[in-house]
Amino acid sequence: MKSNLISNVIPFLAAPGYAHTQAWVQALQTAMPEEQIVAFNDMTDEAKAACKVAIVANPNPAELQQLPQLQWVHSVWAGVERLVEDLGKTDLKIVRLVDPQLANTMAEAVLAWALYLHREIPAYAKQQVQKKWQPREYVAARQRTVGLLGLGALGEAAASSLLQSGFTVCGWSRSPKFVAGVECFNGENALPEMLAKTDILVCLLPLTPDTRGIINASMLAQLPQGASMINFARGAIINDDDLRASLESEHISHAVLDVFDIEPLPVSEWHWQHPHVTVLPHCSAPTDRKTASAIVAENIRRYRLSGELPQTVDVARGY
Repeated sequence: MKSNLISNVIPFLAAPGYAHTQAWVQALQTAMPEEQIVAFNDMTDEAKAACKVAIVANPNPAELQQLPQLQWVHSVWAGVERLVEDLGKTDLKIVRLVDPQLANTMAEAVLAWALYLHREIPAYAKQQVQKKWQPREYVAARQRTVGLLGLGALGEAAASSLLQSGFTVCGWSRSPKFVAGVECFNGENALPEMLAKTDILVCLLPLTPDTRGIINASMLAQLPQGASMINFARGAIINDDDLRASLESEHISHAVLDVFDIEPLPVSEWHWQHPHVTVLPHCSAPTDRKTASAIVAENIRRYRLSGELPQTVDVARGY
């Protein structure tokens, strides 16, 4: 009986100083009462020796190394690039969070900020400061093309939301995709064609070795004069100096940035004061602990019953 209890101990491991460990432990425990969910620091040596699965939020790799029988980890984040980088070369299997609620929340954010750019809210805000009363010429949503970089679960949900609001939508992915109502492009050679027709560029790509710095001077120059962009992916996907230069030249009219190389964004960074940048505090699609915990619980139940893992991350691709 004792060995069974020990084998049902599942630790939650997070980054040093993470403030929400106990909230996650409580939510996960509620979702899987048949397991014993504990913070890593509350594990006994015996439980550490028997542990085969852990739930993680960008953990300290040194703590994972204290679990000699660990076979796989379930991240509570959709993005796992930091986890992959921290673990380096490893046989440990990684499962990332795939949560429909996250996709819905992201779709809501994409629509909200696309409308912000489409209806020229930054320009009206500037006019208000100038006490300038001047209606701007209306452009119908169907005349505005939103280009999505990334057509995974988040991209598909965002596309659906944009289409329902009347926007023309196109999207790009590395491999062929079909999304109803969306003009889809794939592969490096097709990217310039999509960029050339994009008025509002939305980045939803995962951060991988291939996407790091992909939004650079060359890509930005292929967008039409006066295009705008939204980055809801990862800060390192953008070459920051190139973006700044494009904003200074007013080739890019405005950038909504929710993610940065260093977070929180230091107060000394140029983005805060730039008139053509909207800074957001990584708030576009926060993980819902309740729905995420339910998904993690179901994946672990299936593993307990069959021994089979959920779909795991391709470490080489980074997602």
